[in-house]
Amino acid sequence: MCTMQVDTVLVLFCVCLMWVSGRSAHQRGDKLVTYKQSRSRRETSRMDDGGAHSKTGSPILKRSPDMTKSPMTKSEQLLRIDDHDFTMRPAFGGPPIPVGVDVQVESLDTISEVDMDFTMTLYLRHYWKDERLSFPSTNNQSMTFDSRLAKKIWVPDMFFVHSKRSFIHDTTTDNVMLRVYPDGNVLYSLRVTVTAMCNMDLSRFPLDTQTCSLEIESYAYTDDDLMLYWKKGNESLNTDERISLSQFLIQKFHTTTKLAFYSSTGWYNRLYIHFTLRRHIFFFLLQTYFPATLMVMLSWVSFWIDRRAVPARVPLGITTVLTMSTIITGVNASMPRVSYIKAVDIYLWVSFVFVFLSVIEYAAVNYLSTVQERKERKLRERLPCTCGIGNPDDVMCEPQITGYTTMDANSIGNYGTAGNYGMPENGGRQERMLAQVVLGDPQLTGQVKRPGYVNIWIDTHAIDKYSRMVFPGSYVLFNIIYWSIYS
Repeated sequence: MCTMQVDTVLVLFCVCLMWVSGRSAHQRGDKLVTYKQSRSRRETSRMDDGGAHSKTGSPILKRSPDMTKSPMTKSEQLLRIDDHDFTMRPAFGGPPIPVGVDVQVESLDTISEVDMDFTMTLYLRHYWKDERLSFPSTNNQSMTFDSRLAKKIWVPDMFFVHSKRSFIHDTTTDNVMLRVYPDGNVLYSLRVTVTAMCNMDLSRFPLDTQTCSLEIESYAYTDDDLMLYWKKGNESLNTDERISLSQFLIQKFHTTTKLAFYSSTGWYNRLYIHFTLRRHIFFFLLQTYFPATLMVMLSWVSFWIDRRAVPARVPLGITTVLTMSTIITGVNASMPRVSYIKAVDIYLWVSFVFVFLSVIEYAAVNYLSTVQERKERKLRERLPCTCGIGNPDDVMCEPQITGYTTMDANSIGNYGTAGNYGMPENGGRQERMLAQVVLGDPQLTGQVKRPGYVNIWIDTHAIDKYSRMVFPGSYVLFNIIYWSIYS
């Protein structure tokens, strides 16, 4: 009985001790919460004071948090990023993974004949399936991410073949979009500007049509690991309707797929974007063809100027020649130094030849005029001023010089023989020199010793008259042949 009483007392004593200890712990917890709250208030007040001091030049600054110690986000937990090795392609060791591609062309910025390249801005989209990124979803909605998650998973390693410069736009952030679907399908989109090489054939410039290509290929994965293809054929290539170029008309865009072989690494799938451009001709008509044609026509004006007007005809010919040289130099300055002849070169150099020949034509007219005048002067020096018909054995002559006469040749046939040397002069006027010569000298007449008359027709403008018809006719014929071939 006494033992039971003792046990009851001990139990009651233990219960009292437990109640007292629990109450004290609760009080300590309340004190701890109160202490934390007061400490947080003090830290807040310090931060406010620190901000105030920092504004007044205090060197004490708040230390930035360590971003490497941030906890894993919920999306990465859902996609199980750390559970897989994304340095390997999907289904590594199995069949090649198909990667579909489509392109939205935003703009064609520049096309340079000098550098033989073009610049294009486009949206490049990739489609593939990676079962490692599949996640459970009740509404079958996709999740969209930016470039930060794209750096942690596997993405195709595409590059532009024959690219000179390219970059991904990063304003205001990297223009990269990653969209993951619950079944593991992935859409990866980039906004890229690329400058690529375009081999142009300028033999018909500026009446040419050029075809340039942008080539897309995987850098590391051969066709055994990655199979590139256009997702919807030609419909995979879309263009903005507002795309326009100052010098070219965009005729069409189309796509093709080929295999490229490298001797060291193997076969790769390569995607091609072809676009055909036809050059606008109106600009070159105004800047090149019309000025050259007008210079050629201006050089023909000298054919209607009197041959004795040397100060008028010579500067006109030199000016047209120098102007044609300036036009040729200006056109070639904006063109690459190709080793073949362009269509514009043919037109300009033929026009230059026409202008140059007009200068040579006046030189020929002036030279022949000088020769004719020299012959006329020698003939007059051989004829005496006065002479009478006396002794037939003597060389006697009586010149009769008549200007612009219409004497009939039969009227002088009674006296002897008459020789006509004539060409029409400007204005249709004819200059006739009649000389009555007593042909008594055997050196002059051979065996004939009788008086006679000699008719000398002098005209140094025949070349000008022929040039007025030959030069324009030849140039018109050249233009017909030229435009029928190159148009």
